Amino acid sequence: MIIEVSLVPLDDVLPLRELYRREMNCQIVHDSLPGRGFGNLFLNRADGRVAGYGFVMGYRGEPKDMIQEFYVLPALRGSAQKMFRSLIESSAARRIECQSNDVLLTLMLFDFATDITSDRVVFQDALTTSLSIPGALFRETAEADRPKIFEHKVEGVGEWLIEHDGAIVATGGIATHYNPPYGDLYMEVDEPFRRRGYGSYLIQELKRVCYEMGLVPAARCNATNAGSRATLQKAGLFPCARMLSGSITLS
Repeated sequence: MIIEVSLVPLDDVLPLRELYRREMNCQIVHDSLPGRGFGNLFLNRADGRVAGYGFVMGYRGEPKDMIQEFYVLPALRGSAQKMFRSLIESSAARRIECQSNDVLLTLMLFDFATDITSDRVVFQDALTTSLSIPGALFRETAEADRPKIFEHKVEGVGEWLIEHDGAIVATGGIATHYNPPYGDLYMEVDEPFRRRGYGSYLIQELKRVCYEMGLVPAARCNATNAGSRATLQKAGLFPCARMLSGSITLS
C-alpha cells in the first residue's frame, strides 16, 4: 500500500470530520480548533484513494506540531499505524494530545509516544438530581448585576447566577462552540460561599437550561481539582474520558 499525505484546506476533510464526529458520539473538547486556524489539516490517501485525515496544531505561540485528530476509514484501519507514521513524517509532529474515548488516536498515542500524562477530566451527564438550597435563587444575569458580581479568577462571568439573601454567590454558563449537540458547562463560586453546595446546585440548573436549549450538557475540569470534580459529580455529571498527551518517539 502506497500512503500519500498532503496538506489541504478544511473543506477537503469536512466529510471525513463528520464521520469522525459521529463515531466519537461525545463532546469533542477541541472540536472548534480546526475551523479557528489553530493548525494544519492533512489528507491521507492509500493507493490513490481517500483513506483518512489528521489535524496537527499548536496553541497560540506554539509550533504546530501536535496531532490532535486522526481518522482512518474503518476498512483501512489495519494500516492505521503506517498512515500515522506517514502523518508524523509529513507534518513534523512531535506531540500527541487526545481524549481517551477517541479509541484510534489513543492507540496511536500508546504506540508512538512516551512521557504520557493526563491533566484534565471530561464529564458527561449521567443522572438527574434534585438538589435545592432554601432561599437560593437561580436566574439569568442582568446588566444591573454587573457591578455587584464578585471578581472571577478562573472563568468568565456567566449568563446565569445564583443569588442568596441579596448576594450573588456564583455565576455560570453554557459554551456552545463544541460539536453539536453538546454544551460545555462552566461556573465559578465566590470564595466565601464555597463548599456549601452552591456550585452543584448551579450545575444542576445549568443542565436543565442546556436541555431546554436542545443541547446535551458536558463539562471538564483539571485532573487535580478535587473540589470541581466533586461538584460536577454531585450534580450528576460523571467522568467519561481523560485528556492525554505525550511526546512522539520514532524508532
